[in-house]
Amino acid sequence: MGGEKNNVLKNVQEHIKKVCDALGTEPIVYEILKEPLRFYEVSFPVRMDDGSIKIIKGYRAHHNDALGPAKGGIRFFQGVYAEEVKALSAWMTFKCAITNLPYGGGKGGVAIDAHKLSEGELERVSREYIRAISPFIGPLKDVPAPDFGTNPKVMGWMADEYSKVVGHHAPGVITGKPIIVGGSVGRGPATGRGIMLTLRNFAEAEGFDPKETRVAIQGFGNVGKSAALHIYELGSKVVAISDISGTIYNNDGLDVKDLAEYAEENPENLKDYPGEKEFFPDTKYALEVDADVVFPCALENQITEENVPRFKAKYVIEGANGPTTPGGDKALAERGIKLVPDVLANTGGVTVSYFEWVQNLQNYYWSEEEVSEKLEVNMTQAFHDVYNMHVERDVDMRTAAYMVAIDKIAQAMKAKGWI
Repeated sequence: MGGEKNNVLKNVQEHIKKVCDALGTEPIVYEILKEPLRFYEVSFPVRMDDGSIKIIKGYRAHHNDALGPAKGGIRFFQGVYAEEVKALSAWMTFKCAITNLPYGGGKGGVAIDAHKLSEGELERVSREYIRAISPFIGPLKDVPAPDFGTNPKVMGWMADEYSKVVGHHAPGVITGKPIIVGGSVGRGPATGRGIMLTLRNFAEAEGFDPKETRVAIQGFGNVGKSAALHIYELGSKVVAISDISGTIYNNDGLDVKDLAEYAEENPENLKDYPGEKEFFPDTKYALEVDADVVFPCALENQITEENVPRFKAKYVIEGANGPTTPGGDKALAERGIKLVPDVLANTGGVTVSYFEWVQNLQNYYWSEEEVSEKLEVNMTQAFHDVYNMHVERDVDMRTAAYMVAIDKIAQAMKAKGWI
């Protein structure tokens, strides 16, 4: 499976090596960062609705904790594999460093198709997984969050199960929870809002007006839908959106609010949307339409050397984790298409997760306006740190982002006496 998808761990290791060499770090920095400090694989039994017992496999990785406890989502996906989880944990390390959060990177995965589970089965899987990894997580050790295939309801179950294991109320162990049990207002749309803020900051830096910009968005799940709504409200013309069923396109612009309401009742079924549109049975086609900026907000390895020659956009802003392969990066650079990387663009979620964690630890909660203001300040600073590095070092934005992150992590490891 790893070979079929491209080895995402190898991809992230290539980026780390490239940046360590460019920064002139000691060789041990790369040796530490190329693999997670800790990796756990668990198997646990779950009773299904028909009375049978199924053995489920799960993973949890702690990539690096020089800057603070591990932080990162848990994905429920039948195709999840060890190298993917390790790579995603590394990306989280860099995201947290870029956005000045006191965290290292973590990530988790459970090899299950959540869509095929009843709600009762989903709850039992969630509780048994968190029980299996409970020795390795904690509010000051590793703080999971939702990811692909999970949601606030799942996080609520997991936080409750962890509290049962440790014998006391511990809301700070999990972020992305329902608000009533310690979640933060503004967490749900945070990643999408962060993507919009990145577009706005990038447009200002590059000298174009987002209100006169045509955009296309691949993916209409939690991240893609939220990003599309925020970008639409910013004033950009959203001409294409895709989900698992394919891509819908309207040269005059789509009504994203109407689409979002339709998707609530008809998830993963944009092909049957009754509004005015053209339909193409290919989710990747959203990346190839006539647009100024494309936003890959689906899964890894969507932008490759094979499809980049068909791109019409001037810019790519990555909403998903790892949507571009190294070959895709090279092809984009050869065509002069500028890319804003995932480790900068989609950090809105982890930033508000940090705010949730802080609120849980102090048992004092902020208003949505306060959360939004803090998110904007944080992401704007992170953007300028990366963009300034991009200009000063004359490197692409992905390399600049990794430079900002790895320099901070290396300083922390040195200060702690690791190197």
